[in-house]
Amino acid sequence: MENGHNKFSANHTQVRRADRINHFQLGILALGLAAFTGFFMHAAKADDFSLLVNGKAIHLKAPAGKNLNEKNWGLGVQYEWAPVNTHWIPFATASGFIDSNKNPSYYAGGGALRRFQVDNLHFDIGAIGFIMTRKAYKQDKPFLGVLPAFSIGTERVAVNMTYIPKVEPKAVALVFFQLKIKLKSF
Repeated sequence: MENGHNKFSANHTQVRRADRINHFQLGILALGLAAFTGFFMHAAKADDFSLLVNGKAIHLKAPAGKNLNEKNWGLGVQYEWAPVNTHWIPFATASGFIDSNKNPSYYAGGGALRRFQVDNLHFDIGAIGFIMTRKAYKQDKPFLGVLPAFSIGTERVAVNMTYIPKVEPKAVALVFFQLKIKLKSF
């Protein structure tokens, strides 16, 4: 029995070490992605830096009796560069939140949004490419993804929305919401 316990303890230590390495690698990759994006984009305005408050997930067609967390609290940042051709807004983002299974999830990425302006209100539609870790998906190893992205708001405050399709048999499609607050507002 003692040999079995020592074997379990050694394996548990290796798994915890691997988890720390995966999160460290994700952080390095996120910094690299931000630097790469910044290098190839034209000069940005300092006032395009926003705080993201993650908060709501609406699960679509969740099975009866499945208790999913719809309060996906967390924080992140979004950096928007000056519009390209006056309509396209390139951005970089990174965030962490508590997912639908009450586990921490982290992502970093970037994309572009096509802006439609109506008086003081804007409607954006585009896509985000990202690298992410989730405990219950791919064994917490970083994975790549691309999702549609939407935003509606004013110059200072907006609501970001993303549709996440069902990606595995146990998953449920959902719409994820973030509150985006420009830091120059304060």
